[in-house]
Amino acid sequence: MENINDYMPLSNDWNKERLETLKKMFPDLFTNEGKLNINELKKVVDPESVSETERYEFRWFGKSKAKRDAFIPTNTTFTFDEKRSVNPDEAEHLILEGENLEALKLLSTGYREKVKCIYIDPPYNTGEDFVYSDNYSDDKKVYWEDAEILENGLKVDTNTATDGRFHSNWLSMLYSRLLMARTLLTSDGAIFVSIGDEEYHNLRRLMDEVFGQENYRNTFITRRYDKNVNRQFIENGLSTYNVGFEYVICYSKSDEFKFNPIYRESSEERQNFGYWKGFWNDANRETMRYDILGFKPETGQWKWGKERGLKAVENYKEYEKKYSTEMTLEEYWEKTGKQLEFIRRNEEGKGKNKGVDHWIAPVSGILRNTNWTDFFASKATKEIDGLFDFPKNVDIIKTIIKSCEYNGDIILDFFAGSGSTGQAVLELNEEDKANRKFILVQLPEKINENSESGKRALEVGLKKISDITIERNKRVVQRIIEERKKGQPDLFTNGHKVDAIKGLGFKVFKLVKSNFPRVEFAPDPEKTTEENIELLKKYIRDKEAQLITAFNRDELVTEILIKNGFTLNYTLTKQAELKKNEIFFATDGEKETLICLDISIDMETVEHFKKHNTQKFICLERALDTTKKWNLKHYLGDKFNAF
Repeated sequence: MENINDYMPLSNDWNKERLETLKKMFPDLFTNEGKLNINELKKVVDPESVSETERYEFRWFGKSKAKRDAFIPTNTTFTFDEKRSVNPDEAEHLILEGENLEALKLLSTGYREKVKCIYIDPPYNTGEDFVYSDNYSDDKKVYWEDAEILENGLKVDTNTATDGRFHSNWLSMLYSRLLMARTLLTSDGAIFVSIGDEEYHNLRRLMDEVFGQENYRNTFITRRYDKNVNRQFIENGLSTYNVGFEYVICYSKSDEFKFNPIYRESSEERQNFGYWKGFWNDANRETMRYDILGFKPETGQWKWGKERGLKAVENYKEYEKKYSTEMTLEEYWEKTGKQLEFIRRNEEGKGKNKGVDHWIAPVSGILRNTNWTDFFASKATKEIDGLFDFPKNVDIIKTIIKSCEYNGDIILDFFAGSGSTGQAVLELNEEDKANRKFILVQLPEKINENSESGKRALEVGLKKISDITIERNKRVVQRIIEERKKGQPDLFTNGHKVDAIKGLGFKVFKLVKSNFPRVEFAPDPEKTTEENIELLKKYIRDKEAQLITAFNRDELVTEILIKNGFTLNYTLTKQAELKKNEIFFATDGEKETLICLDISIDMETVEHFKKHNTQKFICLERALDTTKKWNLKHYLGDKFNAF
């Protein structure tokens, strides 16, 4: 049965998906008409129909609404900001300027279960005003009107300690965002959240609810020092103890999470790498005798169990295939810092050690525990010095990333602030030649022109926090390029510039209202669903008649592909063999489709898909008459989508 949302350019409807999943698993909980039977569900939850209401639960004012807000589809979209992007063709990093809940909803289809590590430093609940509202009711300015007209600043919700909803406002703001963020994490991914004493206890309970108490991994302690706080304590009298720490709370998506061991640097830097010569042990356990590089001992045993030993062999084989001509195993291990264990072949060996040479393992250094007090929570870098109050310490974020991710993973920060997470990823990639990708989301919040850092930012032309996010990472890219020039000048000559700046850049996208006027349609409550659908169809015909000429075609492509589950790093290739319409092949490396935004689809194009029916095809609904639409649906089935 048709409904109005079928015609709307919305993000994924998570509530609908959750209900459909429940129906597949437990069809007996639904009526013959397909509606959830609340009474049957209650029997499952409470089979004895106990009516008592006292139970342990974590509740606050606005919790139910915050959960609904999380899963309501968004009608926003992203538009590419080429002017503020840096080397956009050379990297897959993204900086998204806009309200982060709406941005997460847009990401939730294309990036679903693709993010390995999330790090956020949400605004602390200190009694100050904060700008994350989530109230988009008709009687208030909608988000983009407030966010894009910055002369008057953004709407700010009060959150003073005298407000009866002091904690509730903050919890509701974070709850909806954490719910949506969880959908983006890989099954073996993890989220790290920085927090102070103000809401630590509430955040733990909130994270327990969203990620499950069983997935709590630990809390790390970092040093907190603020000379202004110290001065205020002295001036106002010491009525309590000065807080000296901040915290980083870690939860995983599931029990598939594996923590990479990380080591604490000594004051003299890291100790020399250690080696045990000979992968042999004079003990005699049969379970410790297995085939290594073609050799299985008849007596004695290997030093490691089979799983660890075979993994070390695979590490060696990968090195031998990719890096053996460039560096020794010891050099590879030391320069990349990958902390891998190896067992290597020795064709010349004799006796019981024949077939296996030395084994190598990271045996030096001290494993980090949860005490990270060698790190200050805030630390400026030369790229951002003086432009932002309390930027997060890049070294902390690097340590977090190294603890849970591998080459090629996506790192997300949806409270990006000054952009510390982007700098951490760029620098780590440069250090170990990996290919991590960051996604940063930051609200275009007006800079506080009364603060010292705000004044300095305004002096260099930065008006919004998101401007600082972009500028900082631009400067980091420029610094790394200059360092590469000094270290490898040949890369910047003889036409090798593309190789020289590979991986150093990012695309900027802005959150904007949908390009499709239909999102403004309001159903008539006096009419039936069928009548409202007919009104919507007429509204679409009238309002979108000039859509192609009135709007940027690239922006339309972006919106349509996002809503169809593509990532923002898609590419377009024009299809020369299709003469009657301008058709592009779109792919993001995983998904692919043909897409056409012409105002009319030629019959020759329709007939093309009669013989070529293996490829998906997207076009505008209004570009088709009834016959063409029927034919395309007949030829392509579910691979056809009229938008």
